[in-house]
Order: sequence, then C-alpha cells, then structure tokens
Amino acid sequence: MNKKIDLEKNIRKKSRYASNSAVIIGSGFGGLATGIRLQAKGYKTKIFERLDQPGGRASVFKQDGFTFDAGPTIVTAPFLLEELWELAGKKFSNAVDLRRMDPFYRIRFDDGSYFDYSGDHEKMKGEIAKIAPDEVSAYDSFMHEAEKCYSLGYEQLGNFPYNSVKDLFDSVPSMIKMRAWQSIYQMVSKFFMNDKLRRVFSFHPLLIGGNPMAVTCVYSLIAALERKYGVHSAMGGTTSIISEMVKLFEQLGGELVLNSQVSKINIENRKVLGLTLQNGTVVDSEIVISNADTAWTYQNLIDGEHRKTWTNKKLSQSKYSMSLYVWYFGTKKKYDDVLHHTILLGPKYKSLLKNIFKLKSLSKEFSLYLHRPTATDPSLAPEGCDSFYVLSPVPNLEGNIDWTCIVENYKSSILEYLEGSILPGLGKHIISERQMTPYDFRDRYLAYNGAAFGMEPVLTQSAWFRPHNKSEDIEGLFFVGAGTHPGAGIPGVLTSAKLLDQVIPKPEKVTAEQGQFIPRRTVYEY
Repeated sequence: MNKKIDLEKNIRKKSRYASNSAVIIGSGFGGLATGIRLQAKGYKTKIFERLDQPGGRASVFKQDGFTFDAGPTIVTAPFLLEELWELAGKKFSNAVDLRRMDPFYRIRFDDGSYFDYSGDHEKMKGEIAKIAPDEVSAYDSFMHEAEKCYSLGYEQLGNFPYNSVKDLFDSVPSMIKMRAWQSIYQMVSKFFMNDKLRRVFSFHPLLIGGNPMAVTCVYSLIAALERKYGVHSAMGGTTSIISEMVKLFEQLGGELVLNSQVSKINIENRKVLGLTLQNGTVVDSEIVISNADTAWTYQNLIDGEHRKTWTNKKLSQSKYSMSLYVWYFGTKKKYDDVLHHTILLGPKYKSLLKNIFKLKSLSKEFSLYLHRPTATDPSLAPEGCDSFYVLSPVPNLEGNIDWTCIVENYKSSILEYLEGSILPGLGKHIISERQMTPYDFRDRYLAYNGAAFGMEPVLTQSAWFRPHNKSEDIEGLFFVGAGTHPGAGIPGVLTSAKLLDQVIPKPEKVTAEQGQFIPRRTVYEY
C-alpha cells in the first residue's frame, strides 16, 4: 500500500533535519531502485512523486477493463532487479513473474517478410540464411564484436562512475579497442552487406532514443546483453514490477509521497540543503537525488548561480533524443498471430532517421514498435479482447510540429498502415483507446524538449560527457535515470542507481560501544 500523505496539512512545516536522510525526486525505475539501495544502506529515504501513481514513464493506464503499460515493456538484465531484492534478503522471483520471450521480437519488413530475432545462436543463423545465405558466417563475427563491447562498454565502463577527467582518460584504451568513434550502423555494415540485415542488427539504439546512424557502436552491446540474459515480460505488465518495487521500498522503511511536486532544490555555498515543494513545504536533507529529467532538473530546480557546468546555454546546445507518438488501443477481436513484440520497419530506413533526428520533420514513412502484451498475459484485457500499443519514433519538440492539429491525421495514417500490414480490420474492432504525443512527454514527464529518452547517446554525450551521477558543481546532489550515465533503457537506469552506491557514502551510525554518532565523510572527500 502506498503511503499517501496530505502535504496540504503541513504547509510551511519543515521536516526535522537528519544527517542520515535522503530525498529522491521521482519514482521511476531509477528513483525506486535508488530508494531501495539507500534504505538497505541505512538511510531514511523519502521519494516525492508529482503524479498520482509511481513509475514515472513506467506508469500505467487502466480503462474499460484494459491495462496499458505507459512506457517500457522490454525487460532485459533481470539480474539488476534481482540484486534489489537480495539487498533485503528476499527473492525477486517470489515477487514478480517474468516470462522469457521466444523469439525476442518479430521484425517485419515492408514487403511482408520477417525476421524472428532470438537469443538462440543457431536459430539466428537460420533466420539470416532465409534472407542472405552467403552472410550467415558474418553473424559470428558481429557477435564477437558485440560481446567485446559488452565486456568493455557495459561490464567495465558502464559500471564505473565518471567523476573526473582522469576517469575519462582511463577509459580511452577501451574506447579505442571498441572503435567507439564508429556509429553502430557503420559497424554493422562492415559485417553485413544485405540491407535488411543491416537494419536488423542496427535498430537497437532506437529503443534508448538514439539514431543508429550516429550512436556509437558501443551500443552493439545490447545484442550481447539480450543473448546472455534474454528479453522478458512481466505478468501483470511492467507496472507489476513498479508495484513490487514500491512494496519492497516501503518494507525497508522508505516513504513514498504522491501528488507532490518539487519546485526547488535548496542550495547554499555549493551544498544541498534539501527541497522546497510546490505547496511551500521545506524538506531538509544533505542528500538529494533527482530521477526527474536531468536537463529539466538543472534548468528548473537549480538557480543558475549554482550551475557552472550545466548552464542554460550548454543545455540548449546539447543534442536530445527523439520523442514518441504512442497510441494505446484495445480491441474486441483477438489477433492471435501477432507476437508480444513486433517491430515494423518501413522501406526508407535512412531517410526516416534523417527526418527524425536531423530535419526534425514528420516522415510519410513509418517504422513502428507494436506491443501486444495479451499474447503472454490475457488478463490485461477483457475476455476475448486484445491490448495493444503502437509506438512511432518522431522528432522532439525542437521540430516545432503542432501536435494538436495533426495528431488525429497521424493516428489515421498509422491505422491505415497497420490495417494493410499486420492488423486487418483494426479500425472496426477498437473499443478503447488513448494517445500520447511529445506534448505529453513535456507536460506529464517534464522532459526537456519532449525528448523521450533525455540526451541523445552519441559518443560526445556518453560516459564522462553525459551529466554525471554525482553533480559536478553541487555537493550532495546526485542524478539517476535515463539522463545520466550510463543512459536510457531499464538496464541503463537500474545501473545508474547501482552506480550511486559508489558515490553516496554510508550514513551516520551509532556504535553500541560509544553510543555516539560517527560522522560520515562528505561526498567530496571520497
């Protein structure tokens, strides 16, 4: 049960200052994972969530008997979730029922052919053989490079916080070994000549907001990560993971406060003092962690005088990820031949990416992700019905597209595309629907420029060049989530929470012998 507190009764009432306290802004995967880790570490942690439910981008919509996960649906690296339960002496598998997908995705091409992408080495070779028999051997070579990037880019560099220029220089040899200056599309093209296979093995960055033509080849590690740990779905939807994380956090003594927007991070002499909420309540704490959008946090919650690194000018000059158009719909008909995860690739891959990331304009072509969770869990829809969402990558709000005017026409175009490809007769079977546009990412999730995944994960905005987990300028301020290192996606966000274990010191504690507080060192003494 979430602890919902009526803060209006406590306006202007200051929380008692406690040096072992920590406050977190936002209850997404990153905020909840950080809260669990801090509670296990000995902190008294409070999470403030501006929405009426936990989860952030991983919240849920329930209507007309349908359950729609609002955001992430692809669960990889389950060991990162298992670690959280282990901190409390519990088992993740006793709380959440994860089901492994087989195949991971069905990738459908515009000509109607498809590629079933899985973690089975021989099956993958068989799929390649259907498209380009003479390129089967290239798969071994590609996966060798992907596994090297996983070892160097994720296991080593991804699990290391970048707090100094020395950290950057220490990573250079690994970057050279991975040829990190290459885009993932360039890397894939060295192994595969067939255009379809180039698209199959380069699309992954789109799942974390990146342009395959520009994102570093380090992100080929996703292919190795998926093969090693699988792609999973949670019974009850991703929201069931969020609910169980909240339960675990509260069992450890943490407190979640819903409907509570932070208006300012209080800072004095380069040190965090706590938060001010929108209703005027002041919450004192030496430790503040933001799981809100990083760029939005810097620009809206921290006065410019305290920001030497992430100034408004630098934020405005940074590159941001694409946004998304998402259409959630429930049907009175079941489409049994549609898998849980389907990726529909349009005929003009390069020009679509150019429109989204460079021209910031809508393309007449589509590449879509179609989610049908009822393929695995029928309970997410009324009996005899199906639950879907379709996701279309679109430009962020730098594109100056008036979504209020064009959203219905855009939906109609997607409906026509789906009816002509994978969901015949769809329009007459829809009985429940809702939509999200880049405006919702800006207004509901406070995403800078409506970017769905924070800063774009190009090389010059990765690792040390990305906003640090520990603020470069302000003592006691930390960041977790898609906008900080290592980046977006459930594994990236959960890893960012894990990295905070390395940079947030243990709290004060009382020894039985002395009965006295042993002061912890400040974060900048580590």
